[in-house]
Amino acid sequence: MKSTKLKIKNNKGIALQAYLELPANQKPNRFAIFAHCFTCSSSLSAVRNISRALTNYGFGVVRFDFTGLGRSEGKFADSYFSANVADLIAVSDYMKLHYKAPELLVGHSLGGAAVLSAASILETVKAVATIGAPATVSHVKHLFSHDVDKIRENESTEVNIGGRPFKINPEFVADFDKTDLPSVVKNLRKPLLILHSPIDFVVEIKNAEQLYHNAKHPKSFVTLDDADHLLTNPSDSNYAGNIIGTWVQRYFEPRENIMLETQGEQLVGHLNLVEDNFTTSIQTKNHSMIADEPSSIGGDDFGPSPYEYLNAGLVACTAMTLKMYAQRKKWDLQEVFVYVTHSRKHSDDLGLDLDTPKYIDHISKKLKFVGNLDSTQKERLKEIASRCPVHKTIANEVLFNTTIINN
Repeated sequence: MKSTKLKIKNNKGIALQAYLELPANQKPNRFAIFAHCFTCSSSLSAVRNISRALTNYGFGVVRFDFTGLGRSEGKFADSYFSANVADLIAVSDYMKLHYKAPELLVGHSLGGAAVLSAASILETVKAVATIGAPATVSHVKHLFSHDVDKIRENESTEVNIGGRPFKINPEFVADFDKTDLPSVVKNLRKPLLILHSPIDFVVEIKNAEQLYHNAKHPKSFVTLDDADHLLTNPSDSNYAGNIIGTWVQRYFEPRENIMLETQGEQLVGHLNLVEDNFTTSIQTKNHSMIADEPSSIGGDDFGPSPYEYLNAGLVACTAMTLKMYAQRKKWDLQEVFVYVTHSRKHSDDLGLDLDTPKYIDHISKKLKFVGNLDSTQKERLKEIASRCPVHKTIANEVLFNTTIINN
């Protein structure tokens, strides 16, 4: 996933910090905007994870900081709700001018309410997804309700929200009551996906019920079981991103995924060392994959490890070869299971008599056949399993030729 830093001016001339996340091919089919939660920023892990997931579905995703938050200019007191919506429209206008108009809006918590309001204004937006969004804009006032009277009396008051101090003013508070979100949702008439956790104690699940009730079809709801409001568990945000990416395909015309120039090779891999840990995007002509390392060695576990992909190639090639052989022989092979594990073992443990004992790459391959087969047929299939092209490649000596491509 490639990330490009952007500076976008809103309608008040305030510079908003934004990041454009691109697929590994750097050529998105469509664009989306992600709106973060109240008092959060675009650097929240859930925002980054969902953006990453959406790039695997061909989206270029803009994640940005609202006015006065994250690395955007301005004061938090100027980041009232209607200003958030204006920021969204400014980002959409920028993308329309410099890239292409966004067709999907995704919003988390109050950002979900903001994308619903912005989608009612932006004609180019074709679908909306919300995560843990409130059913009314004024819902957020409960976070500083104990300070409301003090805010009304003073021009500017410091309040504690989520353990952090913020300065707000009466205009900031009053603005939350200006937007009739239920009416906005009723009149939206655009595909809407509502994701919400039943154990969300910040924005209760009843809000999802009210949003769904007010929305017109096509509308969908997906529960985020066991997730907290901020989706702090990476598996929850990754799941949400994949659900959104899959759901929205139904409402867009299919487009051929134009791949990154692979310099005549079969696939390309891309790792952004600044934005990502080990998460590597991989693309062939028609397919996208993600490789990662497990959390036990410092990875985010967003995809299979490199050796698991090596094993996957061996497993797939073995199964396909056995299918072709059994069909040609007209044998009753109905299903085949191939179990593979790669490890490093010492030659002594393997019973090998070497002049210089050493550790050797060892691959264990186990086969399970389903069908009316006798023992002779099974043994023959075992022999054929070792003749699949990937097996032979791994078992043979391989010559590598590595070159550098200059920019």
